Amino acid sequence: MCGIIGILGEQAEAAPRLIEALRRLEYRGYDSAGVATLNAGQITRKRAAGKLKNLETLLYETPLSGSVGIGHTRWATHGPPTKTNAHPHVSGPVALVHNGIIENFRALREALEDKGHVFQTETDTETVAHLIASNIEAGLSPTDAVAKALPELDGAFALAMLFEGEDDLMIGARKGSPLVIGVGDGEMFLGSDALAVAPFTNRVIYLEEGDWCVLTKTSHAIFDTSGAPVTRPISIVQSASASIEKGNYRHFMQKEIFEQPDSTARTIGAYVNALQRSVELPGDNGDAIDWSAITQVHMVACGTAYYATLVAEYWFEQLAGLPVKTDIASEFRYREPALPEQGGLALFVSQSGETADTLAALRYCKDAGLKTSAVVNVPTSSIAREVDLVLPTLAGPEIGVASTKAFTAQLCALASVAVAAGRARGKLSRDDEKRLTTALTELPRLISEAFQRDSDIAELARNMAKAKDVIYLGRGVHYPIALEGALKLKEISYIHAEGYASGELKHGPIALIDEDTPVVFVAPHDGLFEKSLSNLQEVAARHGEVLLISDETGLKEAGETPASTMTMPTCDPFVAPILYSVPIQMLAYHIAVEKGTDVDQPRNLAKSVTVE
Repeated sequence: MCGIIGILGEQAEAAPRLIEALRRLEYRGYDSAGVATLNAGQITRKRAAGKLKNLETLLYETPLSGSVGIGHTRWATHGPPTKTNAHPHVSGPVALVHNGIIENFRALREALEDKGHVFQTETDTETVAHLIASNIEAGLSPTDAVAKALPELDGAFALAMLFEGEDDLMIGARKGSPLVIGVGDGEMFLGSDALAVAPFTNRVIYLEEGDWCVLTKTSHAIFDTSGAPVTRPISIVQSASASIEKGNYRHFMQKEIFEQPDSTARTIGAYVNALQRSVELPGDNGDAIDWSAITQVHMVACGTAYYATLVAEYWFEQLAGLPVKTDIASEFRYREPALPEQGGLALFVSQSGETADTLAALRYCKDAGLKTSAVVNVPTSSIAREVDLVLPTLAGPEIGVASTKAFTAQLCALASVAVAAGRARGKLSRDDEKRLTTALTELPRLISEAFQRDSDIAELARNMAKAKDVIYLGRGVHYPIALEGALKLKEISYIHAEGYASGELKHGPIALIDEDTPVVFVAPHDGLFEKSLSNLQEVAARHGEVLLISDETGLKEAGETPASTMTMPTCDPFVAPILYSVPIQMLAYHIAVEKGTDVDQPRNLAKSVTVE
């Protein structure tokens, strides 16, 4: 998770303070870092690939002066983790750092190139710097230039900006990615979370979705997405403990749900070259896995990660034409599976990379001579060290026991790998690859839009929290999402829940339907919606209280049949399982809060299961 720090100071040198703050953000993970300062009104910067110590060495050799500056730790998204692609980015009088992903940067870049702008990097971030610089060149003030640029940006972002000749100005903006203001004594700060500004102040303002701010050393002005001035409260942060990391969220799980525009953007950026609209597997130089030689894939995982493999089974078979077998890791070895002597790939999914059952299954497959790969969130883990190819998820640390952002990051990685496999095997055309990668890059924005339903979901949760049993239904690729929804509810609310393939209703589960058993139906308007609607009507006819989660088209066709509805943004069917994971997480969270359970540490559960 990229880290942002901005310091609008009075006398103390900014560069050492920026490094101090960035060091506190190292826990998020990163692959490059940089700082920029204003010295006598001029922008100066230092950037380095790799760890923060490389940047510190540069600053020791050639220090940067100035009490105003911005800093950044970057997970590579657009463009590899090089010094050139590291933040801050500069165009003319503008320097900025950015978390998130700008979906429409290609179109903006082309328009700016037509005006004579020359780009130095492959990043989407540089486009934002050039856009604002172009507005300033047209005669606008820095504040007006930012105000004009922000509505042109599609995607999710947090931004911190400096301007040449403006020693008493810093501008920030957020949409889908968090950003906070730190209020000091005669100085102001911007940070990606309260932990970043904690060394300097305990007074923090949490910017809300769509907010942007104009800071001086002694004042702050905040504007909403329409440009209207707004007031946000100052919160007093007592210490740099774990409670700070929760920010203004009640639980880590809630915070991690709302971090998903960032975590999905980082993970997608590690696989998708947004400029070329192609997939490039990280760490694969072409000889780790020859997809054209693979004849069968075995996917193995536990718990939520297992449901990620069930979704990926559809993707690999439909996009790459690869036969897939999914297994629960704890059962895999003991059924003594028949594995192919040649052409077999074993793919393991684990958040921690230390899951005992999954690690044992990996060693079983290695002994059988299979190629191995792993989707993991910890690149130094045991599983990551033992496979032929590591497929990283860049979710960052996940504190809540019930997986949220790690699950959607796993899905993003698996979706990207399926596209790469389909392309390598000749099952997908170049146009197919462009369409699918475009759909992936749209996800962070769509997830941000889904958060607008949070209060509606909280209201629905009040009634559902009274239930003793809940049924989740889905068809096709959304059947595993129904299973994951039921698991989330069980984990944190202790309500008994089951997920079923909706086509299986008449083969037994329909006997459970009554007016006291809520039914959550995950059904975007896709090629299977007509069949899903038929299943929905069967449940309603038996007095089942159905909550239908669908898009506007699906809800319109369903009419008055469902008892309640949840409207989701319209999206490409390819990424719908990832997007629809978010409302089922939010629903489980609000039900658990309503019941008063320990959301972050539910009874009997551990974050990582390291024994059989």
